[in-house]
Amino acid sequence: MEAIYLRRMEDYLHECVEKGEIAGANFLLCRNGEEEAYFETGYADLEKRIPLQRNTIFSLYSMSKPITAAAVMKLFELGKIDLQDPVSQYLPGFRFQTVAEEGRTVPVHRECTLHDLLSMASGLPYNGEESRASREAAVVFKELEGRALGENPMGTVELANRLGACPLAFHPGEYWMYGTSADVLGAVVEVVSGKRFGEFLQEEFFSPLGMKDAGFFVPKEKQGRLSKAYTKTPNGLREYTGHHLGIFREHTQAPAFESGGAGLFATIDDYMRFGRMLLNNGELEGKRVLSPRTVEYMTTGALISCQQAGFDLWQGLSGYTYGNLMRVLKEPGMAVLNGSKGEYGWDGWLGTYFLNSPRDRMTFLLMYQNTDSGVTPMTRRVKNMLFAGL
Repeated sequence: MEAIYLRRMEDYLHECVEKGEIAGANFLLCRNGEEEAYFETGYADLEKRIPLQRNTIFSLYSMSKPITAAAVMKLFELGKIDLQDPVSQYLPGFRFQTVAEEGRTVPVHRECTLHDLLSMASGLPYNGEESRASREAAVVFKELEGRALGENPMGTVELANRLGACPLAFHPGEYWMYGTSADVLGAVVEVVSGKRFGEFLQEEFFSPLGMKDAGFFVPKEKQGRLSKAYTKTPNGLREYTGHHLGIFREHTQAPAFESGGAGLFATIDDYMRFGRMLLNNGELEGKRVLSPRTVEYMTTGALISCQQAGFDLWQGLSGYTYGNLMRVLKEPGMAVLNGSKGEYGWDGWLGTYFLNSPRDRMTFLLMYQNTDSGVTPMTRRVKNMLFAGL
């Protein structure tokens, strides 16, 4: 990569810190299996002026989803599941599902399948939308958060069964909506494997890949490396201490609810190892965790036309499709940011961003912690500079 573009990316992120847009950030670029660039700027804790460092631990939020998809792919290649299996085969709360339609509920046209969950075509919404389906999901999440730190916390499987019993936003397979599908898949992994979701990930991915700080909680001895999260206000950045989607930063041991959609914590190097494994067809440094054909299937997903119509409503993702809990760039000329055909990845609510570009043999990560982020104008500008310099 041309050095001038790396300097531009570094200077731009440093400028964002100086302007108070973010507290701190780091990025990491690997190409052809080798590290090509790393940069850090700003703070993990603004108030205490603790610098953000390479071993800073981030809350990944939705960037947990590709890892959840990989876990499902592991069961898939082992013959433990069939993606056409109805979810009710594993979670009884998904039996006799209904759809909220014009003030009434009607039976689903067909059962929700594991493939529907991987495509976000399940009809399961997130809480926070103006619909009956979303409001009923919000009731479940409110109870989850109310019980989380008590003596009877709601677990991963219980949450999934409760969500399955709520009315859906649409009939399975007939549209696309971002929602709790990945959380349900985490519960499926628990049922099929007979292990806690976090235990399964540790054994099958985190340990063999050397993802030393990845997990659903940050132990006491590592809490000092956990980045604070911030919210942008008219008066500057304010520390965020809430509990979005049932994710509690206070957990110093495995929580009852291990969210496949939002619950993981990791360093930038942890996630780089996961990304490099996918780019290297399921293997990293002699440790194989997925087969090449499984990785190919996982990273080339797409939606059918009625589902793509829902995905296309997401601002900023023109030219992309979606599959196996990740975006996939199909038409670069339609996109509003630079990229390569076949590029895939996802991002998180607090600002983490991941992409693999097989054409460029490249893995790229950008990490910061601002609420309501996802793919922001800042992220797009960094990505444009990145691809300009290749």
